[in-house]
Amino acid sequence: MTDVLVLNFTYEAMNVTTFQRAVKLIFAGKAEIVHNRDRTIASTTLQMRMPSIIRMLYYIRRPRQKVALTKKNVLLRDDYLCQYCGLRGEKLMTVDHVVPKSKGGPSTWENLVCACMRCNNRKNNRTPDDANMQLTRKPRQPKYIPWIQVKRNTLPSEWCKFLFLYNVSIEERIEV
Repeated sequence: MTDVLVLNFTYEAMNVTTFQRAVKLIFAGKAEIVHNRDRTIASTTLQMRMPSIIRMLYYIRRPRQKVALTKKNVLLRDDYLCQYCGLRGEKLMTVDHVVPKSKGGPSTWENLVCACMRCNNRKNNRTPDDANMQLTRKPRQPKYIPWIQVKRNTLPSEWCKFLFLYNVSIEERIEV
């Protein structure tokens, strides 16, 4: 693995970059190494251990990012859990308008939910009350989606103490 975790000046995780980009930041005097890997790299003039975590030497201000309203983000918000029957599954899920578009329902965070194909077909072009179906929880707009995307089970152990902010349950990501 050649990914490198980049921390802001305040030790907040900013993003994941390539090994090559991390080395460029270090040699440009913009970053310092916080943690090295066991592996070393060598050229004819230089030998160094591969960085695993680097920290920027100045603060980078990042504006709060709004969560885009996409099918994928609605499914992530609902954790691929059907909001009518509770079935879980990544491939079988669709996005359902609680109040159908034909009845004036908008495409907003508060009107879209994750639903399995069976429930979506059963509800058809009706509201949940008309279809005699209950939502397990009221849909809301998420506060954020993490900047950092890390593949499951590939996280280096030394990164964990810097990514604690991303160990938040789905419920805590939703504004109350």
